[in-house]
Amino acid sequence: MAKHVEYEKVGSDYLEQRQLKRGAAGWVLLAGLGVSYVISGDFAGWNFGLAQGGWGGLLIATALMGLMYTCMVFGLAEMASALPVAGGGYGFARRALGPLGGFATGVAILIEYAMAPAAIAVFIGGYVETLGLFGLTNSWPVYLVCFLVFIGVHLYGVGEALRLMFAITAVAVVALVVFVVGMVPKFDPAKLFDLAEGDSFLPFGVTGVLAALVFGIWFFLGVEGVPVAAEEARDPRRDMPRGIIAAMVVLLVFAAAILVFAAGGAGSEALKASDNPLPAAVRAAYGGDNALAQVVNYVGLAGLVASFFSLIFAYSRQLFALSRAGYLPRWLSRTGRRKTPYLALVVPGAIGFALAAITRNGAVLINIAVFGAALSYVLMTLSHIVLRVREPDLERPYRTPGGAVTTGVALVLAVAAVVATFFVDEVAAGITAGIVVVALAYFWFYSRHHLVASAPEEEFAAIAQAEGELKD
Repeated sequence: MAKHVEYEKVGSDYLEQRQLKRGAAGWVLLAGLGVSYVISGDFAGWNFGLAQGGWGGLLIATALMGLMYTCMVFGLAEMASALPVAGGGYGFARRALGPLGGFATGVAILIEYAMAPAAIAVFIGGYVETLGLFGLTNSWPVYLVCFLVFIGVHLYGVGEALRLMFAITAVAVVALVVFVVGMVPKFDPAKLFDLAEGDSFLPFGVTGVLAALVFGIWFFLGVEGVPVAAEEARDPRRDMPRGIIAAMVVLLVFAAAILVFAAGGAGSEALKASDNPLPAAVRAAYGGDNALAQVVNYVGLAGLVASFFSLIFAYSRQLFALSRAGYLPRWLSRTGRRKTPYLALVVPGAIGFALAAITRNGAVLINIAVFGAALSYVLMTLSHIVLRVREPDLERPYRTPGGAVTTGVALVLAVAAVVATFFVDEVAAGITAGIVVVALAYFWFYSRHHLVASAPEEEFAAIAQAEGELKD
């Protein structure tokens, strides 16, 4: 087994108490899950990159991040087909980089998935207040209802949760299509470059492109979470690649359409500081409020809800996998009668609600999530490269086009994203680094001495080591 770790014996009923529901999702639901993770970023957040880099700077940043995610998704599709476990990126890194590298990757992913719902809850609360719904003047009841209702649905069952998530996402997708179609007649290329700071393609130069990288990420942030559903897929070796690649194609199309027609219809100046850019774009393009703006305004809430709902699923499965293998307290991975990890759903949810209610600062929370995500991208793409070199004979039902060269491109861009996120928000970067250091200390002084050999990720590692010893 792996060096520097120790395994504890567990009872025969250990894994029986930690069972997920098999066969709950085919590739269409998995693709919907991938889009659901991300879709709130189409409705808001990306536009702040206009203030950082101008339209040209944000266009280049989005293209670079789109390339990074596409290359990474191809790598994840391969690893998910070869190693279909609930740990997703952590499981891949565990096989490639050992227990320490695997745990570091899992912690980075968990930071993303645990912080993002808290941030989105703040955004949903602000949205509800802005729309004047329910007469609320304080958003904490909205945060509470969001966590209670959607954690409750996940507790009821994964199949039901994924289908409801798919339906909410479909509504948001229809709203995006209606928005783009409505903005096409108002498109004017000159509006793309109408910033007060300058009307050139790159008003802030190359520095602006680097500053806009973080906002280019918003169009794709979270799609890498599809593999955490591997143990609940019908045929993960086939469905995982199809689902995550299909989701990525949809996200690329929407990123291009929104970036071009929102700014080209309303003007970059009108959108660069908007908290709700799509309705603002419609109003600016049409000279006032209208039915299209109202539809996009209200349905935009569905986009936020879809991402919130799906990220609850993501953090619970990531925490479940780390706990089941002993990297985090084992009691967190217990599943109930309906095969859902109830403690892995409730505990981070309670923490997320507390963070949202206490800080009420969605921007800082989402920046922490982005920093954790960018760090995980570096480790996941590195894992693909290592596995290609070290285990060329590993059975791979799907193979990445271009192999390690493809994920090498993603690795370089992921490192650039980590650097960019640090300069955008040093506080968020510091908080993320602090969480990672504390988690790694917990691993080094405690959990590495108490791992579970029968957990799927550890069994994969044991098989790999045994095969290596036979070859030697």
